[in-house]
Amino acid sequence: MMTSKAVTTELIEIMKQTAAELTLNATRRHKQCRYADLRLEVVEEKRAGAENGTPKFSREDCRLAFGVRVLAGDQMVAPGYFGQILGKADLKQLPSKLSVGLKHAYDRAVANAQQKALMRIKFKELAGSLSSPRLAPIETHKDTVKAEYAVDPRSVRVDDMIRYVTEVSRAVQDVMDIKYNSISAVTLLARELFTSSEGTCIDQSFALTQGSSYVVAITEQGDQELYDAFGHQRGWEVVLEGIVEEHIRNLDLLTFSTNLARDAVKLANSPPLANSQKEAVVVTDPHFNTLKSHEIIGHPTELDRALKMETAYAGRSWLLRSLDDTQIGKPIASPLVTAYSDPSLPGFGHYKYDHEGTPGRKVVHIDKGIFKGFMNSRQTASILGTTPNGSYMATTAGVVPLIRMSTTVFAAGTSNPQDIIREVDKGYYLVGHRIPSIAESRENFRISAQKVYEINKGQIGQLYRGGGIMADTKDYLMKVDAVGRDFRLYPIANCGKGQPMQSRRLGNGGPTMRSRARLTGLQ
Repeated sequence: MMTSKAVTTELIEIMKQTAAELTLNATRRHKQCRYADLRLEVVEEKRAGAENGTPKFSREDCRLAFGVRVLAGDQMVAPGYFGQILGKADLKQLPSKLSVGLKHAYDRAVANAQQKALMRIKFKELAGSLSSPRLAPIETHKDTVKAEYAVDPRSVRVDDMIRYVTEVSRAVQDVMDIKYNSISAVTLLARELFTSSEGTCIDQSFALTQGSSYVVAITEQGDQELYDAFGHQRGWEVVLEGIVEEHIRNLDLLTFSTNLARDAVKLANSPPLANSQKEAVVVTDPHFNTLKSHEIIGHPTELDRALKMETAYAGRSWLLRSLDDTQIGKPIASPLVTAYSDPSLPGFGHYKYDHEGTPGRKVVHIDKGIFKGFMNSRQTASILGTTPNGSYMATTAGVVPLIRMSTTVFAAGTSNPQDIIREVDKGYYLVGHRIPSIAESRENFRISAQKVYEINKGQIGQLYRGGGIMADTKDYLMKVDAVGRDFRLYPIANCGKGQPMQSRRLGNGGPTMRSRARLTGLQ
């Protein structure tokens, strides 16, 4: 019987042996069970927000959830899932709730397997695609991963958070021509336990802190709204002090927000960018390429999308039209372009193990222009006959994991970023990302920038608002003719995928790049 009176991350330590024994014994206690895993998660989180210099909200929350997956069946094997969000009242019965949850998942798997077997008998050739799922083999691990922080999120007082974001909001309000602002911050500590019938037992924790700013500037010349966020898998120090690492340069929330406000005012006083019917030379900075790598590299290389497992609500991938028609081994970009996903990189996308116990590893998607492969899960890896690469993640333990990018980036090149601009006789420099619009197969894209500058004879000139670029993905990548050495990482604070929708914080990035594309604007 549990004796804890509060939901805290220490609960994972208390439940570790119970959860491990539950999954280890699953195949013995349930006759048709072939495999079982369990995820248990506790999150201690604090939030605060201010609007136009006035406190808006503050919240302190503790979340407890678990999820179970079972593969079971006789003539055929099928999956069964069960997930639940729990509260303080459930603590005393937590071991029994996990046991009941596993039994629910097992019963669903058996029922699913029976129906699949019946369908194969009833429909014969028409049901030929129904088969038993297979999990590609992985090594079992027993490991504990500690969170990194200077200021423990659990030690931060919500009153101090609301006081600070309100001060930031007042400073932003003092910027001339700012008519509205909203400032918020979140800091949390999460601890996740994964156990499986194969003997894996992984206990990993992480801290995460994020600051966000939204501003609206209105002048006689025009108006402009900007939103941006920053963060890291660290403690409250990220918001108060910023952070400087090899690939991450985070300002403190006050400086970050007031800079964003001044940019909005400059843009409001700038002319709108006009659409172009012809391609132009475009230089994109690392912040813009963060969203570009996310949309045209990250999502189309998630193998569940490519295998049409989420087509109905999220689209397909032009990189795999069928198992016999893929871009693997073919040139899809300039030889200057290399792109990859790597959960070992710092920031929001960092982790050591995914949510089925697979060690996360670097996955090269494009190697000097040649497409190499996808992020996968154990099940999708078995379909293509490849090695699992640790890309199966869920927003919370109570929902089924999906294949998600970790930190997907364009690799650094060798060019000086200033030279990339100086070599342009006439073109445009896009700084910062705003809004994406992507075809359902990710075969073409349209992404707007925070700022667009004209380049004239190698010099930065007129600033424009409301601009962006659009292009065919392959055509754009094939025309890349310069890649900078200024590799940077930024957060994507809100990436949605799945049905029901799962929102997840991810990392992306890259260096300065130059290619050709059509301009999109307000005129």
